[in-house]
This record gives sequence, structure tokens and C-alpha cells, in this order.
Amino acid sequence: MMGALALITALALDKKLVDPDGFLGPSWARLPLLVGGALLLDMLPRTLWGSRLKPSLMWPIVRDRWVSHWNRERLTLVLMGLICFYITYVSYRNLKSFLPEVMGPDHDYDYQLHQIDRFLFFGHEPALVLHSLLGTGAIAYFLSYIYLWFLPLVPLALAAWLVWSRNISFGYWFATSQVLAWTMGTASYYLVPSVGPGFENLWLYDNLDNTPASQLMDSLYNGREAVLSWGTNPDAVQSVAAFASLHCAITLLVALMVQYTIKTRWVHWVGWVNFGITVVATLYFGWHYVSDDVAGIVIALLSFYLGGLASGQKFDRHGLSSHPTTTSSIVPVDDD
Repeated sequence: MMGALALITALALDKKLVDPDGFLGPSWARLPLLVGGALLLDMLPRTLWGSRLKPSLMWPIVRDRWVSHWNRERLTLVLMGLICFYITYVSYRNLKSFLPEVMGPDHDYDYQLHQIDRFLFFGHEPALVLHSLLGTGAIAYFLSYIYLWFLPLVPLALAAWLVWSRNISFGYWFATSQVLAWTMGTASYYLVPSVGPGFENLWLYDNLDNTPASQLMDSLYNGREAVLSWGTNPDAVQSVAAFASLHCAITLLVALMVQYTIKTRWVHWVGWVNFGITVVATLYFGWHYVSDDVAGIVIALLSFYLGGLASGQKFDRHGLSSHPTTTSSIVPVDDD
């Protein structure tokens, strides 16, 4: 559906679909590189440790791991997960870029969303409140790096669950949830067109000009202006849309997946702290309004639950844990 929508919209606008560059290059190269790296990380330490660096023992360890883990089911999951995510993400980027041309350059909902923010903060600007509470020095750089960590987090997390999930249904759960989140996020951009406070009210963020996050915002602003120049730069991609916050959606989705599929408690803390800091960063730098973050949280919860149902998970009555009802032939449910 996402691929068809992107293609039809591109044809209607007489535009071409682009494969956006990002972490480790374009998507078609990035995801195979990540899976290859994950495969190497899976095999190499295991082989070196198990063989005690004795060459004669290395090949049997590699062969055993390949037969037991990298079977046809695992390879099918990795291939399908990568293809579906690749189509969805590239379509998302293109449909997001087409937004001003489809809906018009006016961002009609920024005023209303801004007024909601001021109401929630008792007449104050959320950004100025956070700047006053947290400061604008070292904390701004810390929040920048946490916010920008999202860029590699998306492909790294996907590769991790596809490659290393002991129960194969967990890999399908995360891949399905990711696809749903990016799809619903795209729909929300068209339902509530807005650019966010950092683009609508630039004066609120003048004291953050030199941070990595503000530099990224400048770059996105220039990309949007290039698209709005109506054809002077046909390869330009605009990536500005506020409602809903997919930074919040995806980081919450990762935290939920960690909580439900990984038993190590400190990893749980890392996932939830990363989500919490990301929420603060979206408001601190003006990427999003409060309503955007709330909508992102709703998208994450829906994607997580629907992805779980689609991949065969059974949730407890109070949602405190899940029990997989699907499995691979190698890893029975009862042993997971």
C-alpha cells in the first residue's frame, strides 16, 4: 500500500521517487550492511571464544551456528523484514517530501497546536520553560546527541531483532510494528499538516544555533525551501512535518519491544530512558508540539499491539507480559 501510494503520488506530481541517504549511505546499501555486520558480530566472537583461537575448532562452531540459527526460517524473516521495511521507509520519505505539493505549502494546524501547548503550560512557551529549567549549555548538546541517535537506532534495532531474536516471532513482531508505525505516521502528516514550533516560531530557539540538532533543523529548512521552489531542484527532498512525532513513536516502540522480549533489566532502563529524553528533546528544540508527542505515543501503542497480534503474540489481561503463540521449528515456545 505504501509503495503504491508513493508511486501514484509521484506520477500525479510528475516527480521521481528518491532513495534518501542516511546512516551508512542509501537504504538499499544500509540495511544489507547492517545485517552483514550483525551476522559477523554473531559469528566472530562466538567462534573466537568457543575455539580458544584454535583454527581447527573454528569451522565446526561456525557450521553449528549456521545450521541451528541461520536456517531457512531465519533467512526468510531477514529477507522479508528488510524488503517490507525498505519499501515502507522509502515510501514514507517520499510521501513526506510530497506533502507541501499535495496539501499546499500552508501549515494550517500550527496555530492551534501552539495554542494547546500554551494552555498546557499555563500561558508559557514549552521551549522557554525547558530552556530555563535545563539551561542551554552542555545539556543542549547532550539532548542533541540523544535526538540524533534516532537516525542509526532505526536500522540498528530492526537488524538486531531480525538477526538475534531467539524466538523468530519476535522478529516478525518488531518488523510488523515498525511498518505500521511509519505508515500511520505518514497518514498523520496528511491529516494534520504542520511544521512544528522550531520552524513556525524561530525566535524561541535563537540561543540554540550552534547545537547539532539546530544545525539539522537548518538543513531540513533549506531542503523544504528547495522543494517549495517548485522544480528548480528536482532532486530536493523535504523532511519537515510535525504531527505526529515519529521520534517518540519509534523510541517508545523500541522500549516496549525491549520490555516484552528481553529479560535483562538494565536494557529495559536504557530503552525507557532513551524514550523519555527523546520526548524532552522534541520540545526543547522545537521539533514538535506536545500534541505531536502524544499522537506519536498513540501510534507506538497501536503499532506494538497490532504487530503483536499479527505475529501471534498473546497478551495477558493486564498487558504486563506477552506469550508467543508462534515459534520456529528450532525454538519451541515452551523453552523461550
